[in-house]
Amino acid sequence: MSTLVRKGNLFSQPGRDGQYPILTVENLSAWYGELQALFDVGFSVNTGEVVSVIGANGAGKSTLLRSITGMMNRGKTAKIEGRIDCQGRRLDKLRTEKIVETGVTMVPEGRMLFQRMTVSENLLVGAHLPRAREMAPEKLEEIFAFFPRLSERKNQPVSQMSGGEQQMVAIGRALMSQPSVILFDELSLGLAPIIVDDIYEKVRQINQSGVTCLVIEQDMRRALDVADYVLVMLEGRIVLDGRPEELSVDAITDAYFGTHEAGGHA
Repeated sequence: MSTLVRKGNLFSQPGRDGQYPILTVENLSAWYGELQALFDVGFSVNTGEVVSVIGANGAGKSTLLRSITGMMNRGKTAKIEGRIDCQGRRLDKLRTEKIVETGVTMVPEGRMLFQRMTVSENLLVGAHLPRAREMAPEKLEEIFAFFPRLSERKNQPVSQMSGGEQQMVAIGRALMSQPSVILFDELSLGLAPIIVDDIYEKVRQINQSGVTCLVIEQDMRRALDVADYVLVMLEGRIVLDGRPEELSVDAITDAYFGTHEAGGHA
């Protein structure tokens, strides 16, 4: 990885178009009790980018997202060390609700919806911040325009919806908080390929609207298709990084499976 250089209370990463990042992770390690899950992870995400983090099960991808969103700061066994910054604010000591206030939100693996609540009720859960509550009616209409299927079923309990429709609700709920950064965790999990294509098209549109995206994904092809920059994780470490056009499929595959020492930008 390239060395991160401090500039005031932000960081820049030389070689990434000279831009200041919106999100920076520096020297991040994480533990579940005695088990270390992340080892000195560092990277940055520039404003307006889609950065994909790929790796097999157990690579540390979800722990990375849990660290960024404050979920590793709960309880007594999970802990992190290192620094996480977003737009000049440190996140690594904050609880999840305070992190959402900074403009960072997540679409979690498994969607984590309230099954007995309606589509509209689930979406409004995402508008709990004061600034979001004020704009909730307008934002709700935006979500329904973005996902017309949800408008058709807005009064229906999400338990009666398909997996793809529930994924739309989860994405819409994240958008209700008016985020500047969205973290997507395993969007393709358990969904038919044609549905996944539609979901990733929505991710592109969200990014084109000005929202920075960090995508966690096992599916290498989809992750590379959507990404401006890619990070490959293996056993809690970033072992390869670069722009998709700069990295060969063989290098990415070798890094993903750990078949031999990865080259490139690792």
